[in-house]
Amino acid sequence: MKTRSVWWLAGGLALAWLGWRLSSRRRQMPCPAWLAWILENPLTEAVAAAEVTLDRIGLQPGERGLDVGCGPGRIALPAAQRVSPTDEIVAVDVQPAMLARLQERLAAAGVRNVIPRQSDIAAPDALAGEQFDRAWLVTVLGEIPDRQAALRNVYRLLRPGGVLSITEIFPDPHYQRRATVLRLGREAGFIPTQRWGAALAFTQNFVRPDGAEQADGHA
Repeated sequence: MKTRSVWWLAGGLALAWLGWRLSSRRRQMPCPAWLAWILENPLTEAVAAAEVTLDRIGLQPGERGLDVGCGPGRIALPAAQRVSPTDEIVAVDVQPAMLARLQERLAAAGVRNVIPRQSDIAAPDALAGEQFDRAWLVTVLGEIPDRQAALRNVYRLLRPGGVLSITEIFPDPHYQRRATVLRLGREAGFIPTQRWGAALAFTQNFVRPDGAEQADGHA
């Protein structure tokens, strides 16, 4: 009886995972604020620790960063500590409740160079007039129904030579395969550069051409 219950539970979780994944392809279904703890559990840190992810993003003092789908700030807060107090990290999320959690954490930590913004990165006028040196989407890309529009907007927001970094982790229900990430990045005009990790937990970086570079379709 106990074994049967375990199998029923596993089957139910698998169906829920599949249903969430299929639904997220049709409408925006980000991780709800009440499940924010999932983003910062020990397993997530084990496979994609915030500091390791930031090492891969390559954020440096003097740069302005864009955290797309920032959630409660797992990456945004340590990113703010990697740049100078006058360098901005703009943290974007579509959910006011996530941004409220981020605001609480910023106040508690005394961090003032993270700028929370409620915005849909796929909207035509998302962050109009802004420019950044680096942008990152950490387990976020699959939450966006119009991923092509989102990456085109990130391309517009980055300075020539700017870096886009995308991190994906399985079994996140929004997980995107590296082949999909590469295709979407290239379609948006980016050139693939460094890659870290394996198939089920990886970071793929891209660069926006600066005019002297031409996308050649190779990582």
